[in-house]
Amino acid sequence: MIRSFRLQITAWYLLLFSLLFLLFGAFLHTLLSRALQNRLDQALSEEVNTTASLFQAELEELNGDPVRAAIETVSEMRLRNVLLAIFEGRRLLASSAPLEGGELSEFAGRAAAGTQPELLLPLPNAGPNGSRAVAYRLAVADRTYVMVAVQPLDSIAAALHAAKQVFFLSLPLVILAAGIGGYLLATRSLAPLGWMAEQARRITERTLDTRLDIGAADEELAALSASFNELLARLDRSFEIMRRFVADASHELRTPLSAIRGEADVALARDRSPAEYKESLAIIQDEARRLSRLVEDLLNLARADAGKVQIQVRDFYLNDVLEDCCRSVRTRAAAKNLVIECSCGQDVQFRGDEGLLRRLVLNLLDNAIRYTPAGGEIKVALDAEPDRLVLRVSDTGIGIPAEAAPHVFERFYRVDQARSRQDGGFGLGLAIVKWIAEAHDGTVELDSTPGAGSAFTVFLHR
Repeated sequence: MIRSFRLQITAWYLLLFSLLFLLFGAFLHTLLSRALQNRLDQALSEEVNTTASLFQAELEELNGDPVRAAIETVSEMRLRNVLLAIFEGRRLLASSAPLEGGELSEFAGRAAAGTQPELLLPLPNAGPNGSRAVAYRLAVADRTYVMVAVQPLDSIAAALHAAKQVFFLSLPLVILAAGIGGYLLATRSLAPLGWMAEQARRITERTLDTRLDIGAADEELAALSASFNELLARLDRSFEIMRRFVADASHELRTPLSAIRGEADVALARDRSPAEYKESLAIIQDEARRLSRLVEDLLNLARADAGKVQIQVRDFYLNDVLEDCCRSVRTRAAAKNLVIECSCGQDVQFRGDEGLLRRLVLNLLDNAIRYTPAGGEIKVALDAEPDRLVLRVSDTGIGIPAEAAPHVFERFYRVDQARSRQDGGFGLGLAIVKWIAEAHDGTVELDSTPGAGSAFTVFLHR
C-alpha cells in the first residue's frame, strides 16, 4: 500500500490519464476507419459511374451487343487493385479478373433487383481483410445491367495497423511524461502542506499565539490554514484560561491556608489560656470551612468541564425552591438591613435537578446580598411562559460597569477584588450559576446599571 500522499495522487492521475488516453485511441481508431472506408466508397462510386457511362457508349457503337461492349469497357478501365465486373442480372458479361464463387453474382443480382441506382454493401469472404463493393444499375432497352467495382480492404487494414503501432509505441512515452508531470504537479500542489507542517512543528504551548502563514495559497489550502489557525486560537484561549485558573486557584487557596498556618503558629508560640486556644481554633475552623467550600466549588466546576456531573432529574415545584431559598437568606439580609421580596406566584412545576437549581438561586441571592448596600432591596420573581420559565433576581446594589459585564461569569473574576475577598467571595458563584443554567439547556443574562443595581435573568426551557 502506498503511504505517500504525493505518490497516491500521481498514481490516480496516471490511472485516469491512461484510461482517457486509451479511450481517445479507440475513438481515433474508429474515426479513422470510418473515414478511410468512406473515402474508398467514394472512389469506387466514381469508378462505377465512369464504367456505366463508357458501357452505354460502347453499346451504341456495337449496335447493342452487351458482351462485346462489356469486354471493351473492362479492357479500357484498367484500375490498380480494383476488380471491375459487368453483369446482366446475375449473368457475368465481363470482368477484369477471374471470379471465384458466386458471392459477386449474388451481390449483382441484389443490386439489379433493388430500387436504388447505387448500393454500398460489404462483400464478405472477398479477401483476407474483407472487401468493399459498389454496384451501379443501368437500364437500357428493357435490360438491366449492373456495374460492380470491388476493392480489398488490405490498404485500410495496413493503415489502421500502422496507426495502432504508432499509438502503442508512443503509449509508454506518453505515460512516462504524464507520470513525471503528475508527480511534479502533486509536489507543487502539496508544497504549502509542507510549509504548514514545518510551521506547526515550531508551535509549542508557549507560542500558541503564532499563526500559520502560507501566503497566496489555493482556496482549499487557505481554508485549511484558516481552520488550523482557528484551532490554535481556541487552544490559546483554553491554555490562557487554564493558566489563569491555576494562578487564581492557587491565590485563593493560599489565603485561607496562610490564615490557618499563621493562627496555628501564633497559638503554639507560647502557652495560652483555654479561652485563647478556643478563639484560635474557631478562626482555624472558619478558614477551614472557607477552604472546604472553595475546594468543593473547584471540584464541581472541574467535573462539569469533564462532563462527569450526573444531573438528578425529577419533577418538583420551582416556586417552592425559590421561597425556601429566600427564607434561608432572610436572616443574613436582615443583618445588613436589606429587604427581600419574593414573588413566585402560583405553583410552577419543572423537571430538573432540584439541588443544582437551589444552588443557582442561592448563589444569585448571595451575590445580591454581598453587593447591595444597607437599606437596599432584593426582588426574586418567577414567571411561567408557554415554552419556558423566567427566573429573575434583581437588586438595588452598586451595579456592574459595562466593561466588566461580559466577564462576570468567568471563574475568579471580580469587579472589586479587595471587597470580594473581604466579603468571603471567591469569584466562582456566577460561573456556577452559568454552568447550572446551561446544564438544564437554559441561559442566564445580566442587565446592570452602575449605581442603580443589577438583574440576573435565568431562562429555563420546559
